[in-house]
Amino acid sequence: MGIKQGRINYIMGSYTQIIYHIVFGTKYRVPALHQNYQRELYQYIWGILRNKKCTLYKIGGVEDHIHVLSSLHPNLALADFVKDIKRNSTRTIKENWFPSFQGWQVGYAAFTQNLSDKERLADYIANQKDHHQKMSFKQEYITLLKQHKIEFEEKYLFEKEFT
Repeated sequence: MGIKQGRINYIMGSYTQIIYHIVFGTKYRVPALHQNYQRELYQYIWGILRNKKCTLYKIGGVEDHIHVLSSLHPNLALADFVKDIKRNSTRTIKENWFPSFQGWQVGYAAFTQNLSDKERLADYIANQKDHHQKMSFKQEYITLLKQHKIEFEEKYLFEKEFT
């Protein structure tokens, strides 16, 4: 707060309570994120979130994709946030843990969530390994898009590998 011509100016802070469920996969859905180093990957991404002053509620996934349940700092745009996670993690992932990792898919899905759903979603993310014994990533992704009433064309959901 500052004083200006005998008056006090108050600066309004920014306050948000928006929880995002963010999902993105490996390029071409290559199952490169082997279980051996997933914990290290998640800790690395958690560090990226901490540096951006975001709150991580849960992170998890399987070999071809991850889920992030997080709130964003009010100064961050969602697209920039996801881009920073992907860009800042790609080199470290390939060099340290997953040599077959070719990168992240271009797009992502993000859904706003009710605060009351946080625990249920955290459990869902924690149980990805069991969940994907019954459902593929593609099926899960389409189901999430439909549940959130997001229109899409299936042919544009995933990159195609050119041979």
